Amino acid sequence: MKKPYVIIHTLTSLDGKINTIDLPQFHSAALQYEQLALHADQQVFNFQGYLNGRVTTDDNVTHYRKPDVNEMADKVPEGDFVAQANASMYYVSIDPTGRLGWKENHVDYANINSHVIAVLTEKASNAYKDLLRRLDISYIIAGKHELDNALVLHKLTALFGMDRVMIGGGGVLNWSYLQSGLVDEVSILMAPIADASPDTPSLFIAKEPLSKAQPRSFSLIEVKPLKDSTVWLRYKVNKE
Repeated sequence: MKKPYVIIHTLTSLDGKINTIDLPQFHSAALQYEQLALHADQQVFNFQGYLNGRVTTDDNVTHYRKPDVNEMADKVPEGDFVAQANASMYYVSIDPTGRLGWKENHVDYANINSHVIAVLTEKASNAYKDLLRRLDISYIIAGKHELDNALVLHKLTALFGMDRVMIGGGGVLNWSYLQSGLVDEVSILMAPIADASPDTPSLFIAKEPLSKAQPRSFSLIEVKPLKDSTVWLRYKVNKE
């Protein structure tokens, strides 16, 4: 199967958390993270798509709306649906059973209009796929009951021409793809902040049956000091 070059690009605190902390140093680091990831005149990764989990999408985009489905919808065609095959940027959202309440087919982040691709399993209902088609949202089917991460990446390359993809969290998604051997690089902007909360998510989180706790190692590519005491770390993922 085909696979794009995959980079986990994320913003953490000194204690490895990926939560928002309302301090000036966090906001400065967040702006620099956004610039590196998505500003066309500054980003260094040349992503064609960025991939987020369902919770991250609900937190930041769909805001826990219920999907406006038509349970009486006609049967949609089998397989994937490509609504837009030549977008300048894609927002790829993991949503195995079809729970996100989309209202439009794009996400505007960092002044970039990104076409939405929903990643589903065969457990997603016909009514939900009908909703996506009515909204002109692309979707791919990648697995029967559980997501096949390798198949997701293959279809992003084969159907949408992506050769570089960013994974932007959260921790369960990050670790699932990394443990599957599908991540090439980890890029971390580390802000000079911490709150020591035991309840906030970290950069990597193992969750059965998607993944398990297991040691992994990395090799340093580069370290750069940035503004306001933020540090940019880039690591290659070592092969097992």
